[in-house]
Amino acid sequence: MITWRRLKERDFPLLKAWLEQPHVARWWNHETSPEAVARDFGPSARGERPSEDLLVLLDGRPLGLVQRVMLADAPHSVAELAAVLPVPEGAVGIDYLIGEPEQVGRGLGPAMIRALVERTWTDLPSATCVMVPVSAANRASWRALEKAGLRRVAEGEMEPDNPIDGPVHYVYRIDRAPRAS
Repeated sequence: MITWRRLKERDFPLLKAWLEQPHVARWWNHETSPEAVARDFGPSARGERPSEDLLVLLDGRPLGLVQRVMLADAPHSVAELAAVLPVPEGAVGIDYLIGEPEQVGRGLGPAMIRALVERTWTDLPSATCVMVPVSAANRASWRALEKAGLRRVAEGEMEPDNPIDGPVHYVYRIDRAPRAS
């Protein structure tokens, strides 16, 4: 069973180790010193930012990380996405990683994304859709989004997380199902 909880400062050593894993470092390209992890993840862990960093658990054991934010609270992300396609009011952005190398390639990425999307509709009543930009070069990531039910809605140039990648990104989206009246 996939569950999650807010990332806590005591989780930073585990997050640091995950960010150093080659399969994560390739796409996240994140500084991994203890100071950098605390700087970049501390405000969310303490509830000082509107975004959420969520530790994903598989049967109670750490599996990965999901970041979730109402895009209206992330103007830089909205500006970058808006250059490629319209960003509707109530859009939510997510990012994700599976930290444990032995869990990669087992279908857990799509399951994790599906679970988070379903909970987003409950957790964030004003959410209208989930939008995810992903590097066109990151086939595993965009395939996980497709398997989780998101559809590719745009392609365009955005700043890559890793400078070795080109600027082409795909944008995936899933909409909240219409509410029954």
